[in-house]
Amino acid sequence: MPSKSSKGREGENKAAEVLERKGMRIIARNFRSRTGEIDIIAQENETIVFVEVKTWAHYGFEDLRLGIDEKKQRRIIETAKYFLLEHRKYNGMGIRFDVVFISPTDIVHLASAFMERV
Repeated sequence: MPSKSSKGREGENKAAEVLERKGMRIIARNFRSRTGEIDIIAQENETIVFVEVKTWAHYGFEDLRLGIDEKKQRRIIETAKYFLLEHRKYNGMGIRFDVVFISPTDIVHLASAFMERV
């Protein structure tokens, strides 16, 4: 039986493949800061895309909100800000927060799944 981390890694690999097939360039994987982690950071044209990957074997797509609540969104947003501070060459580009949901039967890419609230 695969571990949770190996399932997560496998899901992230699948998600990266899907994003690359859509023409995105992967910039970073598993970017960490003191505020959290972002699974995949990609570039699509003039937009930096911060991607959360959810690999669930027992939940359906409708349960996605359980895994990406406001607290998780805030952590991803704060980590994205840190990434942009460290990598100033991306400043001035658009940003987007996507989710790739992987279930045993489907892979769904939700572009602009959430946004920063001002």
